[in-house]
Formats: sequence, structure tokens, C-alpha cells
Amino acid sequence: MEKPTVTPRPKAEATSSNSSKTVANNVSAKRASTITGFFQNVGVSHTNSLPDYCNNKNFYSNIIRHALKPDQVLRGRLTCILTVTPALGNFYGSLHGGSLAAVCEMVSIACARTVVAEDKDIFLGDMSISYLSGAPINADVTIDCSVVRSGRNLTVVAMEFKVKKTGQLAYTARAIFYNMPIAKI
Repeated sequence: MEKPTVTPRPKAEATSSNSSKTVANNVSAKRASTITGFFQNVGVSHTNSLPDYCNNKNFYSNIIRHALKPDQVLRGRLTCILTVTPALGNFYGSLHGGSLAAVCEMVSIACARTVVAEDKDIFLGDMSISYLSGAPINADVTIDCSVVRSGRNLTVVAMEFKVKKTGQLAYTARAIFYNMPIAKI
């Protein structure tokens, strides 16, 4: 059997045009300027720094919690309303994917806890999110979350995110939790 040949990528030598950025020789100045301009338009620069009150352990969780309102809590089922605030948005005026992932984690843990005994620790083993459309800034999104399967070692939670005003399905997600019994020594 013949081994496939691999063509090595040409190595780009890095040069520094100033102290704030390094550009590879094979990237044109126009392209580098376009990329730099994009980052500046979305508010990213090397001089950005976060205020001190942002540099604490739960800062991002507090932003998410502020936007979530529980609507209905039943065994194996949870409904919440998420208000897409500008802090949760992206450059394009819709819910940022990272914000959505944080919401998914928080809501799915709450839903799983409605069926998993309190003497068991749970941890997130897998989460998948389908981005079907965007939820605009200042929109309310209804989150329907339900436990699909819960056994001795595993709990599976499914979520649907619908824009409240239109009823349009914006995102779906699925989370798999591993249930760990507390060791009894």
C-alpha cells in the first residue's frame, strides 16, 4: 500500500510593523488593514481593558441570570423567558452564540435538577446547539426545556428557543449530563 504524499505548507516569516501587531510576510497590507478595521468596528483593540467590577468569578453568570425569568417549573420540564439585552448581543444585532451556550448550560442544569436526586452530582458531558435563526436584541425568547431521558448514570435534556413575538424557532439544543453518586465511605 502506497503512503499518501503530503505537501507541506509554506512557512510564513513574521515581521513586526509596530509593537502592537505582527503580520506575516505573505499577508498583504490591505488584507491586514481590513482585518484590523473589522476588529476595531466590533470594539476589539489591544488597548481595551475591563473595569475592575467585571473581573470577578461570577460576572458573566450574573449578566445571564439578569436576563432569565422562570415561567413554569414542573418535574422534568422548565419554561423560561430570556430577554436578549445588548450585553448578550453580538455585532450583528442578535443573541451572541456564547451567550446562548451559557443560557443553555444554566437552564439545562436547572431542568435536570428537577428529576435528579440532590444526593447526586451532575456534570455536563456534551452539549449541542443548532443555530436556526437569530433572536434580535430586546426580543423576548421563550425557552422550553424538558428531560428526554433520565437514568441512573445519564440525563438528557432538550431545549427549544422561540422568539416570543413571532413564535419562530430560533435555536435548539441538547445537553447530556452524567450523574455521579456521592461516595459513601
